[in-house]
Amino acid sequence: MDYKKTNAPLTTVTRDLMELCEDTGNIYETVAIIGKRANQISQEMKAELSKKLQEFATGNDNLEEVFENREQIEISRYYEKLPKPTLIATKEYEERKIYFRNPAKIDTI
Repeated sequence: MDYKKTNAPLTTVTRDLMELCEDTGNIYETVAIIGKRANQISQEMKAELSKKLQEFATGNDNLEEVFENREQIEISRYYEKLPKPTLIATKEYEERKIYFRNPAKIDTI
């Protein structure tokens, strides 16, 4: 997923809980859905960051040779400035981009 193109806010936003839980009818279920998606996004972002920072890893662990690479710092700053995974997941939920189902609520014929 391209997190640069998300239009999620960078800070917390007050939301109407009744609007947020329209689909499920239960705010706790809605929070669980958003939380699970936020965990997925967080894992994706962490894997992507680790992959990019792996390029800068060195084989030697001498304290004298350890230095901070400017590119590495810029990559880290970029990821710090992105919206938090919870805000991205909430925005996806509001835009109905998250597919979810509750097997306990599925009617059997």
